[in-house]
Amino acid sequence: MDWPECTPVTSARLLLQPLSVHHAPAMVEVLADPALYEFTGGESPGLDELQVRYAKQTEGHSADLSQWWLNWVVIQRKSGIPVGFVQATVENDGSALVADLAWLISPRWQGQGMASEGAEAMVTWLRSNGVHRFTAHIHPDHQASMKVARYQALRPSAAEKDGETRWEFP
Repeated sequence: MDWPECTPVTSARLLLQPLSVHHAPAMVEVLADPALYEFTGGESPGLDELQVRYAKQTEGHSADLSQWWLNWVVIQRKSGIPVGFVQATVENDGSALVADLAWLISPRWQGQGMASEGAEAMVTWLRSNGVHRFTAHIHPDHQASMKVARYQALRPSAAEKDGETRWEFP
């Protein structure tokens, strides 16, 4: 199945710029705060690790072409500063295209609605490209991510994976 290329997306305050390896140096700082890993585990990546990760993600799809990987760096339009990322893994479940969503905003920029705005811009782009079902996996104690999911009209389901609740729309 052919999938459109990840393109820039704008919202009122944000530019979602398709991920590239050249974003790695700026994103090291964005991803440096240990608080980001409270619910997901792991630790902040170094530059080399991030460059390798971004090189893989920018391939845009799994080896068997069953998944498309769409990744954007979230940039504050006014300042040009990267503040986080949004991403979607899209696959056909046999009846529809389904996007599993994720978002992350640096603690320095949290609490200003940027995760909700960035996720909304991504979802709008995905809808314009034929995706109408969405999921996200959220730690049951991560209230901020739950708020972002609700803003996208996702609702918690009974399904769990790796200690996280699956949120869905519709």
